[in-house]
Amino acid sequence: MRKLVYYVASSIDGFIAAPDGSYDFFDLQPDPTGPLVTRWPQTFPTFAHQQLGIDRPQGRFDTVLMGRATYEPALRLGVTSPYAHLKQYVFARSLRPSDDPAVEIVSGDPVTFVRDLKGRPGADIWLCGGGRLAGQLVSEVDEWLVKVNPVVAGSGIPLVDHPFTPQHLTLVDTTPAGRGVVLLHYTR
Repeated sequence: MRKLVYYVASSIDGFIAAPDGSYDFFDLQPDPTGPLVTRWPQTFPTFAHQQLGIDRPQGRFDTVLMGRATYEPALRLGVTSPYAHLKQYVFARSLRPSDDPAVEIVSGDPVTFVRDLKGRPGADIWLCGGGRLAGQLVSEVDEWLVKVNPVVAGSGIPLVDHPFTPQHLTLVDTTPAGRGVVLLHYTR
């Protein structure tokens, strides 16, 4: 069965974006030879592949899930398919169906959709964000890959927007990723 992996950048205090949804307070210039690019090339937008030296973004994912707020910055730039190398699903009740065949807008229940998606043939599924979608899918996330950035945000969009229900995870690995970023890898 396919796994759902929440791979996301976070501040030390657990925020993935500012209150307005922006995320430019994170260091957005990864080392092209560092572990984030070499181990997780599929998690970079297609338009960044050439500058990062990514020829073929091979890896464990063939699908990416996004919430509306995660997808909209690309739309504002005129990019309808930010991860053209992956099958893209955007969970939104307020967006009309996409004209881009690589992107499917999903207005139904995320949990039901993901359970069905996990049962289909394919590689693992990357949950890109955001915090509200992660909160709805917290029971379905099999692995957590959190890029902890050396910044304290104070407030913003939380890593997981979900009622208090502690879920214990197992630490699998920690990887220094340069510029003070540490990748924490947990499993359920």
